[in-house]
Amino acid sequence: MTKTNDFQDIILNRRSVREYDPGVKIPRDEMLEMIQKATRAPSSLNLQPWRFVVVDSEKGKAALRPLVRWNTIQNDTSAAMVLIFGDLKCYEYGEEIYAKAVSEGKMTEEEKNQQLADIIPDYKSFPKEKMKKVVKLDSCMAAMQFMLVARSHGYDSNPIAGFDHGPLAESVGLDKDRFAPVLMLAVGKALKPGEETVRLDAKKITTFK
Repeated sequence: MTKTNDFQDIILNRRSVREYDPGVKIPRDEMLEMIQKATRAPSSLNLQPWRFVVVDSEKGKAALRPLVRWNTIQNDTSAAMVLIFGDLKCYEYGEEIYAKAVSEGKMTEEEKNQQLADIIPDYKSFPKEKMKKVVKLDSCMAAMQFMLVARSHGYDSNPIAGFDHGPLAESVGLDKDRFAPVLMLAVGKALKPGEETVRLDAKKITTFK
């Protein structure tokens, strides 16, 4: 695929594409590269609660098909369906994340220990629904960033929220009580250009104080 670093092109020419060229595949090392870039998105306390499941095999897509409801075209023709979940126990990675920050000179050991001592008990005390809101918000930022990264790599995408959320985690081998489904992203090369949609004028939706 042809890559671009033109930010205006990435933003202004991104389209939601529903039908893809089934002959185009995304190498898994390139998919990992795109996900790595997407994880540069911000997250609360840098706990990075997003988790990605890439469904790019015929067997995987066949299993996913009953859950995508009316989005079967995207599932059947895309190079991959990227499933994004929010990890309700993301704080378990706090030590690893903050230890890496220490090793890279971004904080001291004392700062790490103090911050984790404040963060971990607080997160553990959150009711489940509150925790879901936290991880879903963060994961949506990573999802949007992934779509822009995919565009920069020459691929198209379509965010999908209309799927059967209940059984999704278990269908891909995840603990449904820990991993909250957030979004599906169909990714591939458009079979035909996506249609440009209209947007409200910034003046209509913005208030200055």
